[in-house]
Amino acid sequence: MITVHHLETSRSQRVLWLLEELGVPYELKIYQRDKATKLAPPELKKIHPLGKSPVITDGDEVIAESGAIVEYLVETYGAQATGDLAHLQPARGTPEYRQCRFWMHYAEGSLMNWLVMKLVFMTIPRQPMPFFVKPIAKALCGKVLDKMVDPNVNTAMDFMESHLGQHTWFAGEQLTMADFQMSFAVEAALSRSSKASTCPNILAYKKRMEARPAYQRGIQKGGPVVMG
Repeated sequence: MITVHHLETSRSQRVLWLLEELGVPYELKIYQRDKATKLAPPELKKIHPLGKSPVITDGDEVIAESGAIVEYLVETYGAQATGDLAHLQPARGTPEYRQCRFWMHYAEGSLMNWLVMKLVFMTIPRQPMPFFVKPIAKALCGKVLDKMVDPNVNTAMDFMESHLGQHTWFAGEQLTMADFQMSFAVEAALSRSSKASTCPNILAYKKRMEARPAYQRGIQKGGPVVMG
């Protein structure tokens, strides 16, 4: 049986959603973040040397990294999917296939980098430090956000907003594995970007995700999606 090693408020929520959609039985082991650092606990290193989540075990297989896990689950358990899950992996050579591959890589290769930086530079000024250092840290972090991070996050929001204005799902009109990979990034972007309220297409996409019973089951089992 598959075991999902799930860190609270983490990217592994996308794995739970996919497994619930596929109807594949799995065991869920939930790990709590360190209260001080918000990092994963050392127990995860017993599962995989990187000590990160998500990571799954399936028999003798140990698979880390969101994209690799999503691809493994779709290739291993999604071949017989029907209905609106029949296109989880679009046919090679189609526009949907190329879009799917793009968004699978974009989620972690580009978008999450800026969203993590956004979280880090928002968090630093709130950390304990000498009172005379705090205004300096706040000013420096504010400049990094204003000059580098926020412009890139806003560009990403505009890009996704335009794309989702023309497509129901990220690869086209059918749900694909790209939507599972992008789901956490969409949640994080909406929670951290000042442009969230001006992106109706992204907000509508989020509602489509949340309306799916499998998504709701994943949330009930794994807890809230995004921290910070």
